[in-house]
Amino acid sequence: MTHQDQAAVIGRVIEQRKHEAGALLPILHGIQDALGFVPPAAVGEIAGALNLSRAEVHGVVSFYHYFRTTPAGRHTVHVCRAESCQAMGANQLIEHAKAKLGVDFHETTADGQFTLEPIYCLGNCALSPAMMVDGDIHGRVTAERFSEVIGQVKETA
Repeated sequence: MTHQDQAAVIGRVIEQRKHEAGALLPILHGIQDALGFVPPAAVGEIAGALNLSRAEVHGVVSFYHYFRTTPAGRHTVHVCRAESCQAMGANQLIEHAKAKLGVDFHETTADGQFTLEPIYCLGNCALSPAMMVDGDIHGRVTAERFSEVIGQVKETA
């Protein structure tokens, strides 16, 4: 998508939602839903439309982990960091995931395949530690199981 196309999407979302009560979050969600991320260039346009400072808009984008300022990879890997998963080895799983993918949280692999994200409960506590890849939840994930799931996703890509 060209910069011009992105600008058109941003403008359309702002125009559709700027009159809603508390419009900032709906606008940010609308832009991310449409583009997959909130381009930094959108911050000024949103601020102008809502009579906010750029700092206020940027503060909201940076506060919520859900919002991305760069495009995600083709596949998003969420590893649960909630208490149940931590008690069952999530911290070791997270270290393995980072090493296996060669990225930290909120980063995308060099080949553009995977983005690694933390999540704070998948509701799969009975099968901790848990992860989600492209909306598919996996439980009792070991380092070996993580590598297996990632390998399967690569094969189907």
